[in-house]
Parts: sequence; structure tokens; C-alpha cells
Amino acid sequence: MNFWDGETCEYCNGAIIEKRVTLHRKVKRNYILIENVPAGVCTECGTRYFAANVLKMIEESVRGKRQAAREVIVPVFAL
Repeated sequence: MNFWDGETCEYCNGAIIEKRVTLHRKVKRNYILIENVPAGVCTECGTRYFAANVLKMIEESVRGKRQAAREVIVPVFAL
């Protein structure tokens, strides 16, 4: 049994399943990626839900309290 068993989406009433997702955030003119984040994802509309302890770890990552696993170079294009 996982955390999201029996839960349904508040928007479309779809079933929620646990998945690992990647979050993209802009923090003080820099972009960060947070990979392998456990989330409840609606099977119908894709809405993501996060447990409180996961949100705390995301906040710590965004605020620089956690060490980055790696850094990547991102190409930037202008039109």
C-alpha cells in the first residue's frame, strides 16, 4: 500500500497514482531542476500532489540548504 492509495483528484475525481517527477523552478534568475520527486499524479488530468515532507525537502533544495547532485549546462535560444 502506498501513500496515495484510494485518493482521488479534487478537480476531476480521477485516481491518483504515485510517480517520480522532475520539477523545474526559477530561483533568483537561475533555473534549478529537482529530479526523482515522489508525487501523486492524477491518471485523468495530470494534476500533481505532494506530501508535506516532500514539500519541505523541495523548499530546502530551492533555498540552497541541500547540496546539488550535479550541474548541467542549458542552451538558451532567442528568436
